[in-house]
Amino acid sequence: MSEDKKLRSQEWFGGNDKMGFVHRSWLRNQGYPNDYFEGKPVIGICNTWSDLTPCNGHLRDVAEVVKRGILEAGGFPLEFPVMSLGETIMRPTTMLFRNLASMDTEESIRANPLDGIVLLTGCDKTTPSTVMGACSVDLPTIVVPGGPMLNGRFRGETIGSGSFNWMIKEKQTTQDFDAEAMQEAEICAARSIGHCNTMGTASTMGTMCEALGLTLPGFSSIPAADSRKKVMQQLSGRRIVEMVKEDLTLSKILTRKAFENAIVTNAAVGGSTNLIIHLIAIARRIGVDLKLEDFDSVGSQIPLLVNLMPSGKYLMEDFFYAGGLPVVMKELGDLLHQDIITANGKTFKENYAKATCYNDEIIAKIDKPLQKHAGIAVLKGNLCENGAVIKPSAATKRLMNHTGKAVVFENMEDYHHRIDDPNLEIDEDSVIVLKGVGPKGYPGMPEVGNVDLPEKLIMKGVKDMIRISDGRMSGTAYGTVVLHVSPESTIGGTLAIVQNGDMITLDVENRLLQLNISDEEIAKRKAEWKAPEPLATRGYVRIYLDHVEGAELGADLDVLVGGSGSKVDRDLH
Repeated sequence: MSEDKKLRSQEWFGGNDKMGFVHRSWLRNQGYPNDYFEGKPVIGICNTWSDLTPCNGHLRDVAEVVKRGILEAGGFPLEFPVMSLGETIMRPTTMLFRNLASMDTEESIRANPLDGIVLLTGCDKTTPSTVMGACSVDLPTIVVPGGPMLNGRFRGETIGSGSFNWMIKEKQTTQDFDAEAMQEAEICAARSIGHCNTMGTASTMGTMCEALGLTLPGFSSIPAADSRKKVMQQLSGRRIVEMVKEDLTLSKILTRKAFENAIVTNAAVGGSTNLIIHLIAIARRIGVDLKLEDFDSVGSQIPLLVNLMPSGKYLMEDFFYAGGLPVVMKELGDLLHQDIITANGKTFKENYAKATCYNDEIIAKIDKPLQKHAGIAVLKGNLCENGAVIKPSAATKRLMNHTGKAVVFENMEDYHHRIDDPNLEIDEDSVIVLKGVGPKGYPGMPEVGNVDLPEKLIMKGVKDMIRISDGRMSGTAYGTVVLHVSPESTIGGTLAIVQNGDMITLDVENRLLQLNISDEEIAKRKAEWKAPEPLATRGYVRIYLDHVEGAELGADLDVLVGGSGSKVDRDLH
Protein backbone atom coordinates (compact mmCIF):
# COMPACT_ATOMS: atom_id res chain seq x y z
CA MET A 1 0.00 0.00 0.00
CA SER A 2 1.35 3.41 -0.91
CA GLU A 3 2.33 5.72 1.94
CA ASP A 4 -0.38 8.24 1.06
CA LYS A 5 -3.22 5.68 0.90
CA LYS A 6 -5.37 5.72 4.00
CA LEU A 7 -6.69 2.58 5.60
CA ARG A 8 -10.42 2.19 5.09
CA SER A 9 -10.89 1.62 8.83
CA GLN A 10 -9.44 5.03 9.61
CA GLU A 11 -12.59 6.59 8.16
CA TRP A 12 -14.22 5.19 11.31
CA PHE A 13 -11.41 5.32 13.86
CA GLY A 14 -9.11 8.09 12.64
CA GLY A 15 -11.19 11.19 13.31
CA ASN A 16 -10.76 13.38 16.39
CA ASP A 17 -14.42 14.35 16.33
CA LYS A 18 -17.79 13.15 17.61
CA MET A 19 -18.10 10.19 15.22
CA GLY A 20 -14.52 9.09 15.87
CA PHE A 21 -15.38 9.13 19.56
CA VAL A 22 -18.52 7.06 18.95
CA HIS A 23 -16.80 4.45 16.81
CA ARG A 24 -13.91 3.98 19.23
CA SER A 25 -15.62 4.32 22.58
CA TRP A 26 -18.07 1.44 22.35
CA LEU A 27 -15.39 -0.94 21.12
CA ARG A 28 -13.28 0.01 24.14
CA ASN A 29 -15.66 -1.96 26.36
CA GLN A 30 -13.81 -5.02 25.02
CA GLY A 31 -10.59 -3.68 26.51
CA TYR A 32 -8.72 -2.71 23.35
CA PRO A 33 -5.72 -0.40 23.97
CA ASN A 34 -5.15 2.93 22.23
CA ASP A 35 -2.77 1.69 19.54
CA TYR A 36 -5.44 -0.63 18.08
CA PHE A 37 -7.21 2.47 16.77
CA GLU A 38 -4.09 4.27 15.52
CA GLY A 39 -3.49 2.76 12.11
CA LYS A 40 -3.44 -0.99 12.62
CA PRO A 41 -5.11 -2.79 9.68
CA VAL A 42 -8.51 -4.02 10.86
CA ILE A 43 -9.11 -7.58 9.71
CA GLY A 44 -12.62 -8.99 9.65
CA ILE A 45 -12.88 -12.70 10.29
CA CYS A 46 -16.07 -13.83 8.56
CA ASN A 47 -17.14 -16.93 10.44
CA THR A 48 -19.66 -19.45 9.11
CA TRP A 49 -19.64 -21.47 12.35
CA SER A 50 -22.96 -22.90 13.51
CA ASP A 51 -24.14 -25.85 15.59
CA LEU A 52 -26.55 -26.41 12.70
CA THR A 53 -23.65 -26.78 10.25
CA PRO A 54 -21.75 -29.82 11.56
CA CYS A 55 -19.05 -29.54 8.91
CA ASN A 56 -18.21 -26.06 10.25
CA GLY A 57 -18.55 -26.92 13.93
CA HIS A 58 -14.83 -26.36 14.60
CA LEU A 59 -14.60 -22.89 13.07
CA ARG A 60 -14.91 -21.11 16.41
CA ASP A 61 -11.56 -22.63 17.36
CA VAL A 62 -10.16 -21.83 13.93
CA ALA A 63 -11.02 -18.15 14.39
CA GLU A 64 -8.87 -17.99 17.53
CA VAL A 65 -5.87 -19.40 15.68
CA VAL A 66 -6.38 -16.92 12.82
CA LYS A 67 -6.60 -14.06 15.32
CA ARG A 68 -3.25 -15.10 16.73
CA GLY A 69 -1.65 -14.73 13.32
CA ILE A 70 -3.30 -11.34 12.71
CA LEU A 71 -2.08 -10.00 16.05
CA GLU A 72 1.46 -11.25 15.38
CA ALA A 73 1.49 -9.35 12.07
CA GLY A 74 0.31 -6.10 13.65
CA GLY A 75 -3.36 -6.30 12.69
CA PHE A 76 -6.54 -5.75 14.69
CA PRO A 77 -8.82 -8.85 14.34
CA LEU A 78 -12.58 -8.51 14.62
CA GLU A 79 -14.65 -11.66 14.17
CA PHE A 80 -18.21 -11.49 12.88
CA PRO A 81 -20.85 -14.13 12.10
CA VAL A 82 -22.76 -14.56 8.87
CA MET A 83 -25.54 -16.91 7.91
CA SER A 84 -24.28 -20.49 7.91
CA LEU A 85 -25.54 -23.14 5.50
CA GLY A 86 -25.61 -26.72 6.76
CA GLU A 87 -25.96 -28.96 3.74
CA THR A 88 -26.98 -32.02 5.72
CA ILE A 89 -29.80 -30.39 7.68
CA MET A 90 -31.32 -27.33 5.96
CA ARG A 91 -34.54 -27.65 3.97
CA PRO A 92 -35.49 -27.45 1.22
CA THR A 93 -31.87 -26.94 0.10
CA THR A 94 -28.97 -24.71 1.10
CA MET A 95 -28.75 -23.55 -2.51
CA LEU A 96 -31.94 -21.56 -1.91
CA PHE A 97 -30.05 -19.54 0.69
CA ARG A 98 -26.60 -19.26 -0.94
CA ASN A 99 -27.45 -15.85 -2.38
CA LEU A 100 -28.91 -14.68 0.92
CA ALA A 101 -25.72 -15.69 2.75
CA SER A 102 -23.69 -13.87 0.12
CA MET A 103 -25.73 -10.73 0.75
CA ASP A 104 -25.14 -11.11 4.49
CA THR A 105 -21.40 -11.39 3.86
CA GLU A 106 -21.30 -8.46 1.43
CA GLU A 107 -23.23 -6.04 3.60
CA SER A 108 -21.42 -7.07 6.80
CA ILE A 109 -18.10 -6.30 5.12
CA ARG A 110 -19.23 -3.12 3.41
CA ALA A 111 -20.92 -1.60 6.47
CA ASN A 112 -18.05 -2.10 8.90
CA PRO A 113 -14.54 -0.62 9.40
CA LEU A 114 -12.64 -3.47 7.76
CA ASP A 115 -9.46 -3.32 5.69
CA GLY A 116 -9.04 -7.01 4.93
CA ILE A 117 -11.13 -10.17 5.20
CA VAL A 118 -10.52 -13.76 6.25
CA LEU A 119 -13.30 -16.12 5.13
CA LEU A 120 -13.73 -19.20 7.34
CA THR A 121 -15.45 -21.79 5.16
CA GLY A 122 -16.24 -25.49 5.06
CA CYS A 123 -19.61 -26.98 4.13
CA ASP A 124 -20.61 -26.76 0.49
CA LYS A 125 -22.34 -23.38 0.13
CA THR A 126 -20.41 -21.56 2.87
CA THR A 127 -17.46 -21.24 0.50
CA PRO A 128 -19.10 -19.83 -2.65
CA SER A 129 -21.54 -17.64 -0.69
CA THR A 130 -18.83 -15.89 1.29
CA VAL A 131 -16.52 -15.56 -1.71
CA MET A 132 -19.38 -14.09 -3.77
CA GLY A 133 -20.16 -11.58 -1.04
CA ALA A 134 -16.52 -10.62 -0.60
CA CYS A 135 -16.12 -10.16 -4.37
CA SER A 136 -18.91 -7.61 -4.30
CA VAL A 137 -16.83 -5.40 -1.98
CA ASP A 138 -13.38 -6.25 -3.40
CA LEU A 139 -11.11 -5.85 -0.39
CA PRO A 140 -7.95 -7.89 0.25
CA THR A 141 -9.34 -11.33 1.12
CA ILE A 142 -7.94 -14.75 1.98
CA VAL A 143 -9.87 -18.01 2.38
CA VAL A 144 -9.28 -20.41 5.29
CA PRO A 145 -10.94 -23.72 4.32
CA GLY A 146 -12.12 -25.82 7.27
CA GLY A 147 -10.81 -29.05 5.75
CA PRO A 148 -12.13 -32.59 5.23
CA MET A 149 -12.89 -35.20 7.90
CA LEU A 150 -10.59 -38.14 8.49
CA ASN A 151 -11.38 -41.35 6.62
CA GLY A 152 -14.48 -43.22 7.75
CA ARG A 153 -14.01 -46.85 8.83
CA PHE A 154 -16.88 -49.33 8.98
CA ARG A 155 -16.40 -53.04 9.70
CA GLY A 156 -12.96 -53.11 8.12
CA GLU A 157 -14.01 -50.99 5.13
CA THR A 158 -12.96 -47.42 4.35
CA ILE A 159 -16.09 -45.36 3.72
CA GLY A 160 -16.57 -41.80 2.54
CA SER A 161 -18.96 -39.44 4.27
CA GLY A 162 -21.30 -38.51 1.46
CA SER A 163 -20.64 -41.21 -1.12
CA PHE A 164 -21.67 -43.96 1.32
CA ASN A 165 -25.07 -42.27 1.61
CA TRP A 166 -25.93 -43.11 -1.98
CA MET A 167 -25.39 -46.82 -1.31
CA ILE A 168 -27.86 -47.06 1.58
CA LYS A 169 -30.94 -48.02 -0.45
CA GLU A 170 -29.01 -50.68 -2.36
CA LYS A 171 -27.51 -52.10 0.86
CA GLN A 172 -30.91 -52.22 2.56
CA THR A 173 -32.42 -53.90 -0.49
CA THR A 174 -29.76 -56.44 -1.41
CA GLN A 175 -27.57 -56.87 1.70
CA ASP A 176 -27.99 -57.54 5.41
CA PHE A 177 -27.91 -53.85 6.30
CA ASP A 178 -30.22 -53.61 9.29
CA ALA A 179 -30.89 -50.86 11.85
CA GLU A 180 -27.86 -51.86 13.94
CA ALA A 181 -25.56 -51.66 10.93
CA MET A 182 -27.11 -48.35 9.95
CA GLN A 183 -26.40 -46.81 13.34
CA GLU A 184 -22.84 -48.12 13.41
CA ALA A 185 -22.16 -46.79 9.91
CA GLU A 186 -23.58 -43.38 10.84
CA ILE A 187 -21.06 -43.07 13.65
CA CYS A 188 -18.14 -44.39 11.60
CA ALA A 189 -18.77 -42.31 8.46
CA ALA A 190 -18.27 -38.90 10.07
CA ARG A 191 -15.75 -39.55 12.84
CA SER A 192 -13.89 -36.24 13.11
CA ILE A 193 -14.30 -32.52 12.66
CA GLY A 194 -14.42 -31.29 9.08
CA HIS A 195 -16.52 -31.55 5.95
CA CYS A 196 -17.14 -34.54 3.64
CA ASN A 197 -13.98 -36.50 2.97
CA THR A 198 -14.70 -37.40 -0.66
CA MET A 199 -14.05 -35.07 -3.59
CA GLY A 200 -17.59 -33.83 -3.09
CA THR A 201 -18.72 -30.25 -3.28
CA ALA A 202 -17.10 -29.13 -0.02
CA SER A 203 -13.67 -30.50 -0.99
CA THR A 204 -14.20 -29.22 -4.53
CA MET A 205 -14.90 -25.71 -3.23
CA GLY A 206 -11.80 -25.77 -1.03
CA THR A 207 -9.79 -26.98 -4.01
CA MET A 208 -11.39 -24.25 -6.14
CA CYS A 209 -10.26 -21.55 -3.74
CA GLU A 210 -6.69 -22.79 -3.82
CA ALA A 211 -6.78 -23.14 -7.62
CA LEU A 212 -8.09 -19.56 -7.86
CA GLY A 213 -5.19 -18.40 -5.71
CA LEU A 214 -7.32 -17.40 -2.71
CA THR A 215 -5.62 -19.64 -0.12
CA LEU A 216 -2.07 -20.31 0.94
CA PRO A 217 -0.59 -23.10 -1.23
CA GLY A 218 -1.32 -26.62 -0.02
CA PHE A 219 -4.02 -25.52 2.43
CA SER A 220 -7.11 -27.14 0.92
CA SER A 221 -5.93 -30.77 1.08
CA ILE A 222 -5.05 -30.91 4.80
CA PRO A 223 -7.62 -32.74 6.97
CA ALA A 224 -9.42 -30.58 9.52
CA ALA A 225 -8.09 -32.61 12.45
CA ASP A 226 -4.42 -32.37 11.40
CA SER A 227 -2.28 -29.95 13.43
CA ARG A 228 -0.76 -28.67 10.19
CA LYS A 229 -4.16 -27.12 9.47
CA LYS A 230 -3.67 -24.88 12.51
CA VAL A 231 -0.28 -23.77 11.23
CA MET A 232 -1.85 -22.69 7.95
CA GLN A 233 -4.65 -20.92 9.78
CA GLN A 234 -2.16 -18.89 11.78
CA LEU A 235 -0.06 -18.11 8.71
CA SER A 236 -3.21 -16.99 6.88
CA GLY A 237 -3.84 -14.54 9.71
CA ARG A 238 -0.36 -13.14 9.26
CA ARG A 239 -0.65 -13.02 5.50
CA ILE A 240 -3.90 -11.05 5.31
CA VAL A 241 -2.25 -8.15 7.14
CA GLU A 242 0.46 -8.08 4.49
CA MET A 243 -2.15 -8.29 1.73
CA VAL A 244 -3.79 -5.15 3.10
CA LYS A 245 -0.44 -3.34 3.08
CA GLU A 246 0.10 -4.49 -0.53
CA ASP A 247 -3.49 -3.62 -1.50
CA LEU A 248 -3.78 -7.11 -3.01
CA THR A 249 -7.54 -7.10 -3.58
CA LEU A 250 -9.73 -9.91 -4.88
CA SER A 251 -10.03 -8.37 -8.34
CA LYS A 252 -6.23 -8.50 -8.74
CA ILE A 253 -6.23 -12.24 -8.05
CA LEU A 254 -9.51 -13.29 -9.68
CA THR A 255 -8.63 -12.70 -13.31
CA ARG A 256 -9.92 -14.66 -16.28
CA LYS A 257 -6.76 -16.81 -16.10
CA ALA A 258 -7.48 -17.68 -12.46
CA PHE A 259 -10.94 -18.94 -13.36
CA GLU A 260 -9.49 -21.04 -16.16
CA ASN A 261 -7.02 -22.53 -13.67
CA ALA A 262 -9.93 -23.50 -11.43
CA ILE A 263 -11.75 -25.20 -14.32
CA VAL A 264 -8.65 -27.18 -15.32
CA THR A 265 -7.91 -28.19 -11.73
CA ASN A 266 -11.48 -29.29 -11.12
CA ALA A 267 -11.27 -31.61 -14.11
CA ALA A 268 -7.97 -33.08 -12.92
CA VAL A 269 -9.28 -33.85 -9.41
CA GLY A 270 -12.68 -35.15 -10.58
CA GLY A 271 -14.48 -32.33 -8.79
CA SER A 272 -18.17 -31.64 -8.38
CA THR A 273 -20.51 -30.38 -11.09
CA ASN A 274 -21.64 -27.82 -8.51
CA LEU A 275 -18.41 -25.93 -9.20
CA ILE A 276 -19.97 -24.74 -12.45
CA ILE A 277 -22.82 -22.80 -10.89
CA HIS A 278 -20.68 -21.37 -8.09
CA LEU A 279 -17.72 -20.39 -10.26
CA ILE A 280 -19.95 -18.63 -12.79
CA ALA A 281 -21.67 -16.74 -9.97
CA ILE A 282 -18.33 -15.68 -8.46
CA ALA A 283 -17.02 -14.58 -11.86
CA ARG A 284 -20.09 -12.47 -12.56
CA ARG A 285 -19.72 -10.79 -9.15
CA ILE A 286 -16.10 -9.82 -9.79
CA GLY A 287 -16.71 -8.82 -13.42
CA VAL A 288 -15.10 -11.71 -15.35
CA ASP A 289 -16.99 -12.97 -18.41
CA LEU A 290 -17.22 -16.70 -17.71
CA LYS A 291 -19.67 -18.81 -19.71
CA LEU A 292 -21.08 -22.31 -19.25
CA GLU A 293 -19.38 -23.36 -22.48
CA ASP A 294 -15.96 -22.46 -21.00
CA PHE A 295 -16.17 -25.47 -18.70
CA ASP A 296 -16.23 -27.70 -21.77
CA SER A 297 -13.77 -25.85 -23.99
CA VAL A 298 -11.25 -25.25 -21.18
CA GLY A 299 -11.73 -28.34 -19.02
CA SER A 300 -13.24 -31.29 -20.88
CA GLN A 301 -9.97 -32.49 -22.43
CA ILE A 302 -8.05 -32.41 -19.14
CA PRO A 303 -6.87 -35.80 -17.82
CA LEU A 304 -8.19 -37.17 -14.52
CA LEU A 305 -5.22 -37.40 -12.15
CA VAL A 306 -6.80 -38.00 -8.75
CA ASN A 307 -8.19 -41.37 -7.65
CA LEU A 308 -10.80 -40.14 -5.14
CA MET A 309 -14.43 -40.98 -4.51
CA PRO A 310 -16.87 -40.56 -6.16
CA SER A 311 -14.84 -40.90 -9.38
CA GLY A 312 -12.28 -43.23 -7.81
CA LYS A 313 -11.30 -45.25 -4.75
CA TYR A 314 -9.62 -43.09 -2.10
CA LEU A 315 -10.52 -40.21 0.25
CA MET A 316 -9.17 -36.75 1.04
CA GLU A 317 -6.98 -37.94 3.92
CA ASP A 318 -5.23 -40.33 1.52
CA PHE A 319 -4.94 -37.52 -1.03
CA PHE A 320 -3.13 -35.33 1.50
CA TYR A 321 -0.68 -38.10 2.43
CA ALA A 322 0.05 -38.60 -1.27
CA GLY A 323 1.07 -34.95 -1.62
CA GLY A 324 -2.28 -33.25 -2.05
CA LEU A 325 -3.26 -30.52 -4.46
CA PRO A 326 0.29 -29.12 -4.81
CA VAL A 327 1.28 -32.31 -6.65
CA VAL A 328 -1.69 -31.97 -9.01
CA MET A 329 -0.87 -28.32 -9.70
CA LYS A 330 2.75 -29.19 -10.45
CA GLU A 331 1.74 -32.16 -12.62
CA LEU A 332 -0.65 -30.01 -14.66
CA GLY A 333 2.27 -27.74 -15.55
CA ASP A 334 1.59 -25.58 -18.57
CA LEU A 335 -2.05 -26.64 -18.67
CA LEU A 336 -2.34 -23.97 -15.97
CA HIS A 337 -1.53 -20.28 -16.21
CA GLN A 338 1.63 -20.45 -14.13
CA ASP A 339 2.52 -16.78 -14.02
CA ILE A 340 -0.48 -15.25 -12.24
CA ILE A 341 -0.43 -13.91 -8.68
CA THR A 342 -1.92 -15.72 -5.69
CA ALA A 343 -2.81 -14.72 -2.13
CA ASN A 344 0.71 -15.25 -0.82
CA GLY A 345 2.09 -12.79 -3.38
CA LYS A 346 3.79 -15.51 -5.43
CA THR A 347 2.87 -17.19 -8.70
CA PHE A 348 1.50 -20.69 -9.15
CA LYS A 349 4.83 -21.80 -10.58
CA GLU A 350 6.69 -20.57 -7.50
CA ASN A 351 4.17 -22.06 -5.10
CA TYR A 352 4.18 -25.61 -6.43
CA ALA A 353 7.64 -26.11 -7.93
CA LYS A 354 8.85 -28.37 -5.09
CA ALA A 355 5.71 -30.51 -4.70
CA THR A 356 6.43 -34.25 -4.40
CA CYS A 357 4.12 -37.20 -5.00
CA TYR A 358 4.27 -40.02 -2.43
CA ASN A 359 1.66 -42.34 -3.94
CA ASP A 360 1.09 -42.47 -7.70
CA GLU A 361 -1.90 -44.79 -7.25
CA ILE A 362 -3.72 -41.82 -5.73
CA ILE A 363 -2.20 -39.00 -7.83
CA ALA A 364 -1.36 -40.16 -11.34
CA LYS A 365 1.26 -38.77 -13.70
CA ILE A 366 0.08 -36.52 -16.51
CA ASP A 367 1.34 -39.02 -19.11
CA LYS A 368 -0.40 -41.96 -17.35
CA PRO A 369 -3.73 -40.49 -16.19
CA LEU A 370 -6.63 -42.39 -14.69
CA GLN A 371 -8.75 -41.12 -17.57
CA LYS A 372 -7.48 -39.35 -20.65
CA HIS A 373 -10.32 -36.82 -20.67
CA ALA A 374 -12.32 -35.87 -17.58
CA GLY A 375 -13.86 -32.54 -16.66
CA ILE A 376 -17.44 -31.54 -17.39
CA ALA A 377 -19.29 -32.05 -20.66
CA VAL A 378 -21.73 -29.29 -21.59
CA LEU A 379 -24.67 -30.61 -23.57
CA LYS A 380 -26.92 -28.77 -26.01
CA GLY A 381 -30.02 -29.80 -27.92
CA ASN A 382 -33.75 -29.18 -28.00
CA LEU A 383 -34.12 -30.54 -24.46
CA CYS A 384 -31.62 -28.03 -23.04
CA GLU A 385 -31.38 -25.01 -25.31
CA ASN A 386 -29.37 -23.06 -22.72
CA GLY A 387 -27.30 -26.08 -21.77
CA ALA A 388 -27.03 -29.04 -19.40
CA VAL A 389 -24.04 -30.76 -17.83
CA ILE A 390 -22.76 -34.26 -17.13
CA LYS A 391 -19.68 -35.51 -15.28
CA PRO A 392 -18.17 -38.23 -17.50
CA SER A 393 -15.70 -39.46 -14.86
CA ALA A 394 -18.63 -40.49 -12.62
CA ALA A 395 -20.78 -41.97 -15.42
CA THR A 396 -21.17 -45.43 -16.96
CA LYS A 397 -19.45 -45.70 -20.33
CA ARG A 398 -22.13 -47.81 -22.02
CA LEU A 399 -24.73 -45.12 -21.27
CA MET A 400 -22.74 -42.22 -22.69
CA ASN A 401 -24.38 -42.78 -26.08
CA HIS A 402 -27.87 -44.08 -25.46
CA THR A 403 -31.46 -43.66 -26.59
CA GLY A 404 -34.25 -44.73 -24.29
CA LYS A 405 -37.87 -44.20 -23.34
CA ALA A 406 -38.64 -41.45 -20.84
CA VAL A 407 -40.16 -42.35 -17.50
CA VAL A 408 -41.38 -38.98 -16.26
CA PHE A 409 -41.82 -37.68 -12.73
CA GLU A 410 -43.47 -34.27 -12.55
CA ASN A 411 -41.86 -33.38 -9.21
CA MET A 412 -40.13 -34.94 -6.21
CA GLU A 413 -43.43 -35.91 -4.58
CA ASP A 414 -44.44 -37.78 -7.72
CA TYR A 415 -41.06 -39.52 -7.76
CA HIS A 416 -41.27 -40.64 -4.12
CA HIS A 417 -44.84 -41.84 -4.63
CA ARG A 418 -44.19 -44.00 -7.70
CA ILE A 419 -40.51 -44.95 -8.03
CA ASP A 420 -40.81 -48.22 -6.09
CA ASP A 421 -44.23 -49.17 -7.43
CA PRO A 422 -43.83 -52.75 -8.73
CA ASN A 423 -46.15 -51.86 -11.62
CA LEU A 424 -44.06 -48.90 -12.80
CA GLU A 425 -43.17 -49.44 -16.46
CA ILE A 426 -39.42 -49.02 -16.35
CA ASP A 427 -36.32 -51.04 -17.21
CA GLU A 428 -32.57 -50.48 -17.22
CA ASP A 429 -32.71 -48.89 -20.69
CA SER A 430 -35.29 -46.29 -19.65
CA VAL A 431 -34.41 -42.65 -19.05
CA ILE A 432 -35.61 -41.22 -15.73
CA VAL A 433 -36.84 -37.64 -16.19
CA LEU A 434 -37.40 -35.49 -13.10
CA LYS A 435 -39.06 -32.10 -13.47
CA GLY A 436 -39.63 -29.19 -11.12
CA VAL A 437 -36.28 -29.13 -9.31
CA GLY A 438 -34.57 -26.15 -10.95
CA PRO A 439 -33.75 -22.77 -9.35
CA LYS A 440 -37.39 -21.64 -9.37
CA GLY A 441 -38.96 -25.09 -9.28
CA TYR A 442 -38.24 -26.55 -5.88
CA PRO A 443 -37.31 -23.70 -5.14
CA GLY A 444 -33.54 -23.51 -4.86
CA MET A 445 -32.35 -26.28 -7.20
CA PRO A 446 -31.76 -29.16 -4.75
CA GLU A 447 -29.23 -31.98 -5.03
CA VAL A 448 -31.73 -34.59 -6.18
CA GLY A 449 -30.64 -35.21 -9.76
CA ASN A 450 -29.02 -38.53 -8.83
CA VAL A 451 -32.31 -40.03 -7.63
CA ASP A 452 -32.26 -43.65 -6.43
CA LEU A 453 -33.13 -46.33 -8.95
CA PRO A 454 -36.36 -48.34 -8.60
CA GLU A 455 -36.15 -51.08 -6.00
CA LYS A 456 -37.17 -53.75 -8.49
CA LEU A 457 -34.22 -52.88 -10.75
CA ILE A 458 -31.79 -52.73 -7.83
CA MET A 459 -32.92 -56.25 -6.95
CA LYS A 460 -31.99 -57.30 -10.51
CA GLY A 461 -28.48 -55.89 -10.04
CA VAL A 462 -28.91 -52.68 -12.04
CA LYS A 463 -26.32 -50.15 -10.84
CA ASP A 464 -26.91 -47.14 -13.07
CA MET A 465 -29.42 -45.54 -15.42
CA ILE A 466 -29.60 -42.22 -17.24
CA ARG A 467 -31.27 -39.62 -15.06
CA ILE A 468 -32.15 -36.15 -16.39
CA SER A 469 -33.33 -33.14 -14.39
CA ASP A 470 -33.09 -29.39 -14.01
CA GLY A 471 -31.65 -29.90 -10.52
CA ARG A 472 -28.18 -30.54 -9.17
CA MET A 473 -26.53 -33.54 -7.55
CA SER A 474 -24.24 -33.86 -4.57
CA GLY A 475 -20.57 -33.75 -5.43
CA THR A 476 -20.28 -36.99 -3.48
CA ALA A 477 -22.64 -38.74 -5.90
CA TYR A 478 -22.02 -40.73 -9.07
CA GLY A 479 -23.85 -42.12 -12.07
CA THR A 480 -24.90 -41.15 -15.59
CA VAL A 481 -26.74 -38.08 -14.43
CA VAL A 482 -27.62 -35.11 -16.65
CA LEU A 483 -28.03 -31.97 -14.57
CA HIS A 484 -28.81 -28.24 -14.70
CA VAL A 485 -31.12 -28.58 -17.72
CA SER A 486 -31.92 -25.04 -18.82
CA PRO A 487 -34.38 -23.45 -19.35
CA GLU A 488 -35.85 -25.25 -16.38
CA SER A 489 -39.23 -26.94 -16.51
CA THR A 490 -40.95 -24.55 -14.10
CA ILE A 491 -40.56 -21.64 -16.53
CA GLY A 492 -41.62 -23.65 -19.57
CA GLY A 493 -38.39 -25.13 -20.86
CA THR A 494 -38.69 -28.14 -23.14
CA LEU A 495 -38.17 -30.41 -20.12
CA ALA A 496 -41.64 -29.32 -18.98
CA ILE A 497 -43.39 -30.99 -21.90
CA VAL A 498 -41.61 -34.37 -21.91
CA GLN A 499 -44.11 -37.22 -21.66
CA ASN A 500 -43.85 -40.88 -20.68
CA GLY A 501 -42.66 -42.95 -23.62
CA ASP A 502 -40.91 -40.10 -25.46
CA MET A 503 -37.55 -41.20 -26.84
CA ILE A 504 -34.54 -39.25 -25.55
CA THR A 505 -31.01 -39.41 -26.91
CA LEU A 506 -27.90 -38.73 -24.83
CA ASP A 507 -24.72 -38.52 -26.91
CA VAL A 508 -21.96 -37.18 -24.68
CA GLU A 509 -19.22 -37.36 -27.31
CA ASN A 510 -21.26 -35.10 -29.60
CA ARG A 511 -22.53 -33.03 -26.66
CA LEU A 512 -26.17 -33.73 -27.53
CA LEU A 513 -29.29 -34.08 -25.40
CA GLN A 514 -32.28 -34.46 -27.68
CA LEU A 515 -36.01 -35.07 -27.28
CA ASN A 516 -36.91 -37.11 -30.34
CA ILE A 517 -40.18 -35.49 -31.31
CA SER A 518 -40.87 -32.95 -34.04
CA ASP A 519 -40.54 -29.19 -33.62
CA GLU A 520 -44.24 -28.94 -34.38
CA GLU A 521 -45.12 -31.32 -31.55
CA ILE A 522 -42.84 -29.40 -29.16
CA ALA A 523 -44.55 -26.14 -30.12
CA LYS A 524 -47.99 -27.70 -29.70
CA ARG A 525 -47.21 -29.06 -26.23
CA LYS A 526 -45.68 -25.76 -25.10
CA ALA A 527 -48.77 -23.87 -26.24
CA GLU A 528 -50.89 -26.17 -24.05
CA TRP A 529 -48.53 -26.01 -21.04
CA LYS A 530 -49.63 -24.04 -17.99
CA ALA A 531 -47.21 -22.45 -15.56
CA PRO A 532 -47.48 -23.61 -11.94
CA GLU A 533 -48.64 -21.29 -9.19
CA PRO A 534 -45.89 -19.28 -7.42
CA LEU A 535 -44.36 -21.23 -4.53
CA ALA A 536 -44.11 -18.22 -2.21
CA THR A 537 -45.84 -14.88 -1.80
CA ARG A 538 -43.66 -13.21 0.83
CA GLY A 539 -40.20 -12.96 2.38
CA TYR A 540 -36.84 -13.94 1.00
CA VAL A 541 -38.20 -16.87 -1.02
CA ARG A 542 -40.50 -14.49 -2.92
CA ILE A 543 -37.53 -12.18 -3.59
CA TYR A 544 -35.52 -15.19 -4.72
CA LEU A 545 -38.23 -16.37 -7.11
CA ASP A 546 -38.59 -12.90 -8.58
CA HIS A 547 -34.88 -12.38 -9.19
CA VAL A 548 -33.03 -15.70 -9.52
CA GLU A 549 -31.36 -16.33 -12.88
CA GLY A 550 -30.94 -19.63 -14.71
CA ALA A 551 -28.41 -22.32 -13.88
CA GLU A 552 -26.30 -21.39 -16.90
CA LEU A 553 -25.83 -17.93 -15.33
CA GLY A 554 -24.89 -19.23 -11.90
CA ALA A 555 -28.37 -19.03 -10.33
CA ASP A 556 -27.48 -15.72 -8.70
CA LEU A 557 -29.97 -12.93 -8.13
CA ASP A 558 -30.00 -10.49 -11.05
CA VAL A 559 -29.74 -7.50 -8.67
CA LEU A 560 -26.42 -8.81 -7.29
CA VAL A 561 -24.57 -9.33 -10.55
CA GLY A 562 -21.84 -7.01 -11.82
CA GLY A 563 -20.52 -3.67 -10.71
CA SER A 564 -20.80 -4.25 -6.97
CA GLY A 565 -17.06 -4.11 -6.52
CA SER A 566 -16.82 -0.59 -7.90
CA LYS A 567 -15.29 2.20 -5.84
CA VAL A 568 -18.65 3.93 -5.52
CA ASP A 569 -20.17 0.86 -3.87
CA ARG A 570 -17.12 0.15 -1.70
CA ASP A 571 -17.24 3.67 -0.31
CA LEU A 572 -21.03 3.79 0.04
CA HIS A 573 -20.82 3.70 3.80
